[in-house]
Amino acid sequence: MSSSQIIQKTAFFLMLVLAPALSLEAAELSPAKLLAAGRVDDAILTLQNRITAAPNDAESQNLLCRAYLALTNWDASVAACQKAVALEPENGEYHLWLGRAYGEKADHSSFFSATGLAKKVRSEFEAAVRLDPSNVEARADLADFYVEAPGIMGGGVNKAANQAQQLAALDPAQAHLVRAQIAEKDNDQAAAEREFRAAIQASGGKPGTWMDLAQFYRRTNRFDEMQAAIQQATAAQKNQHVLLAAAEVLIQTQRDLPAAAELLRRYLASETVEDAPAFKAHYLLGSLLERQGNTQAAAQEYRNALSLARDFSLAQDALKRIDRR
Repeated sequence: MSSSQIIQKTAFFLMLVLAPALSLEAAELSPAKLLAAGRVDDAILTLQNRITAAPNDAESQNLLCRAYLALTNWDASVAACQKAVALEPENGEYHLWLGRAYGEKADHSSFFSATGLAKKVRSEFEAAVRLDPSNVEARADLADFYVEAPGIMGGGVNKAANQAQQLAALDPAQAHLVRAQIAEKDNDQAAAEREFRAAIQASGGKPGTWMDLAQFYRRTNRFDEMQAAIQQATAAQKNQHVLLAAAEVLIQTQRDLPAAAELLRRYLASETVEDAPAFKAHYLLGSLLERQGNTQAAAQEYRNALSLARDFSLAQDALKRIDRR
């Protein structure tokens, strides 16, 4: 037997031995924890098994929607969220996620398709707020829709201002963020900056609010101030999810790429969250390494991403690109 045959047989044996152990490990974690850990493939498999056993499990349908949303599979995400809402129409959280799924699909659709989807986004967000008026995320998402959507689709800054007023009693920092969006929409950059800074103060300096200010500086091409805000956001040892967002902004603006790589490594070494999937961090780190000419290390990061989310098309395409060289 040749050495290559020995290696192949050994690898096959290890796969047979380790696969049940990996499945058992995944089974010990809830789908929500699997999503938070960035293990979207394990989450989807677990959820599909649960739904097969209990087709009327609305919670599993909602989590499946969120898993597909992370993978940018908009159609599958919408379908799962629709099922969750159909099973529990009085659950505001499920309406919120369906609205988000419609919104992502709209952002990646033709103009005519997006117009119809935008109305569905508004309807679902409004339902989420109606069913749970104290849901800060639902009110914030609805306000964001009102700011961005034209009047013909049900948008309007006056409606957003009303949501900011309602948010003031629930989450003052979020209310300031909505007012900042309104000011920015009105091209009043000075007022927008004041509101972003008021949000930071109201939140007690939470990293997320510093990142909101950094994003504002990015949009207004104030890159030195953007980097200063990112440093504030990433200095804290809590709310590690901002590390991925901060790295992404630095990559988008081509500013301090070594710092971006370090932020991604810090994030992957920390406790990850669903809003910032680990497979995306691996992909971004791979893209940085590829840009620096380290294709071997980049390929490994793309493989790391695909080990968590095998259908993640960006990593698939990147790995094919490297393999063609």
